[in-house]
Amino acid sequence: MIRPLGAGRSAAFTAATFLLMGIMGVIGLPLLVSRRATHEWMRLYARSVLILARHMAGIDVALRGPLPSEAVVVAAKHQSLLDVYILFVHLPRARFVMKRELLWMPVFGLYTWRIGTVTVVRGRRGEAGRMLERIDAGDPGGQVVVYPQGTRVSPDAEAPYRRGAALLAARLGRPIVPAATNTGVFWAKGGRLSGPGTAVMSFLAPLPCPTAEDDEITETLNTLETRIEGESGRLVAEARGALGS
Repeated sequence: MIRPLGAGRSAAFTAATFLLMGIMGVIGLPLLVSRRATHEWMRLYARSVLILARHMAGIDVALRGPLPSEAVVVAAKHQSLLDVYILFVHLPRARFVMKRELLWMPVFGLYTWRIGTVTVVRGRRGEAGRMLERIDAGDPGGQVVVYPQGTRVSPDAEAPYRRGAALLAARLGRPIVPAATNTGVFWAKGGRLSGPGTAVMSFLAPLPCPTAEDDEITETLNTLETRIEGESGRLVAEARGALGS
């Protein structure tokens, strides 16, 4: 049965992840001369956090569907930090779109800047266009990860889907791979862990690259929302039902 961890254990887990980030951040400073080396160091950190989650809360990770290895836009459901770490570990060359204020986080911001993370100012008018310009200004890498809702959304909450993922796919000329998850069941937005159980990241059938026409962007966005929300809902129900939560 999924049970919330006590506040002490959840706090211990959070403290361990930040302590590890600080230690690895200092040790890895010489690697910042290489974008690839920095990316692999960050992947090692993300993998270490998943190991901590398994040992401290009994949270395992499972992938479903074909893991995208080609150049695509991954439109992912974002329920917790856990799904970020899962994507970072398992995608061959992930480049994330994230909110600008995260760049000012100690250690984390420096490393994410170095690997070419694209930042956006959430809610600012015209920001989607500026995001496309920043993507064009650098090598987008293998998989560009976008969170269509723009923020973490708890399993039982709702938030609108934004046009950025579809616009980005149209600009880059790439298909979109929807990704659903149930990670919010195990790692709540406020930091509380629950377990044991299996956090799933499910990669769905890709959508063809849309054109930049408004009607096609809207249709792509609606399809993304239907597929991601439907599969995420099934994964959440599966986790809660199978484990008696």
